[in-house]
Amino acid sequence: MKEHIVDVINQIEIDHFVKILFACESGSRAWGFPSKDSDYDVRFLYIHKPDWYLSIDQKRDVIEVLAGDSVSLPIDPLLDMSGWELTKALRLFRKSNPPLLEWLQSNIVYYHSYSTIDQMRELEQKIFSPVSCMHHYLSMAKGNFRDYVQGKEVRVKKYLNVLRPLLAAKWIEKYDSIPPIEFQELVEELVAAGEWKDSIANLLERKRAGEDIFVETRIDTINESLYKEIEHLEAYAKSLKKQISDPTSELDMLFRGTLREVWDEEWMELGHRG
Repeated sequence: MKEHIVDVINQIEIDHFVKILFACESGSRAWGFPSKDSDYDVRFLYIHKPDWYLSIDQKRDVIEVLAGDSVSLPIDPLLDMSGWELTKALRLFRKSNPPLLEWLQSNIVYYHSYSTIDQMRELEQKIFSPVSCMHHYLSMAKGNFRDYVQGKEVRVKKYLNVLRPLLAAKWIEKYDSIPPIEFQELVEELVAAGEWKDSIANLLERKRAGEDIFVETRIDTINESLYKEIEHLEAYAKSLKKQISDPTSELDMLFRGTLREVWDEEWMELGHRG
């Protein structure tokens, strides 16, 4: 599949007149609990030629391969692939966007070109906002807990959809830093040995075996633990007030530097025109 993904990346660059800077896995495969038939959730960042940015009109800043954006080669049905234009990504980076921070930490990287991502990684702790990230993960955990695990029967996968953001929020509480993307690392660091940890290990094993579609009786011990943790984290989130400095000037420089690095000839031509 990696070769196919790289082929699609190369074709996107040709068809859309862009350069892709980075592409990684972002879903259950990156979290460490894929099923046998899990999709490949590939996310990427890209940059247009300098002239694209010289317009008074706002243009579309995403490419979604399976949502109608043309790519002139057949796409594997298991491939879910979409990307953000660099200025969009940097505006979200400035806001400490948790999905983007996860992409930068992904251990499954399909493509990495130029120095942009390395520079973003150097800045990520500076732009990290525990307030916005805590609220993101806690909101996700609460919503999934409310919507998916309150009934008498629950799918295996749904418990993990609550546990992953919940443990990410607990990591922020404990370490005041960006949580790791791998679920197992969160479990080992934050869940003490005992019945709850054993239950999580059982859920992981069943998810990886492809049992995530099965419906079973609700596991009350897990539900009780989840409810208590959510209550605790809600109280903690209210106490968070940390402010971060505005990184806009550094991100502007990063963007301009990327234009020069990627499109050297076009950038020089643009400078002569000015």
